[in-house]
Amino acid sequence: MTRTHAFSDAPMPLFSGDEAPEQALVAGRLPSYIRDHRQRLRARFMEGGAAAMPDYELLEMVLFAVPRQDMKPLARALIDRFGDFARVISAPSEQLRQVAGVGDTVIVQLKLVEAAAHRLARARVMHRHVLSSWDQLLDYCRTAMSHREIEQFRVLYLDRKNMLVADEEQAKGTVDHVPVYPREVVKRALELNASALILVHNHPSGDPTPSEADISVTAQICDAAEVMGITVHDHLIVGKSRELSFRSAGYL
Repeated sequence: MTRTHAFSDAPMPLFSGDEAPEQALVAGRLPSYIRDHRQRLRARFMEGGAAAMPDYELLEMVLFAVPRQDMKPLARALIDRFGDFARVISAPSEQLRQVAGVGDTVIVQLKLVEAAAHRLARARVMHRHVLSSWDQLLDYCRTAMSHREIEQFRVLYLDRKNMLVADEEQAKGTVDHVPVYPREVVKRALELNASALILVHNHPSGDPTPSEADISVTAQICDAAEVMGITVHDHLIVGKSRELSFRSAGYL
């Protein structure tokens, strides 16, 4: 007699809670194994939070917005393609579309999570004393810029009490260059009645070491700002895993 395997004979998953088998779905219906799997993941999230879950499971939960589909294979494919949760949600839409199974619904869901992360990080620094909230400022800069594929130059405008009153993108560039116009930076500071600036840009290469152009344009902005009585507190370069402060590194 052929022995029928019981559930206890099935191989254990890599992570506890990785219950849903990667099987084809019945058209138009959410199979019970997927429904139950989703319920178990939600329960684990509520009990232990995100720290108790690997990246692909957290991503899978984000993709639960897609109806009647097992999202585990897509979550794994996205992690394999981009590396981790943060890089998935911050990946450009055109690159996300290159992954089989990614359409408008998935992209909107991922970009919604990215926007929420940026909004939350920004709320922690806006209208606060920046110099005494430096760690929160660095967290915000990392969240907003560390995974971008092209260079972006932002200016943080501070009032006389060093409270952050505006955070504005001054320019976008290419993978290794962004055009910056010192006159426009200072002009905008005057419009906002700002007394100080913090310059921030990213290096998509991951290495935050400043280029000669970075050093030169920073000096030009400092000179233009000084004429108008505006202080440049720092210029931060954001890499993939670390940042460089011009002031700490002795460039200011």
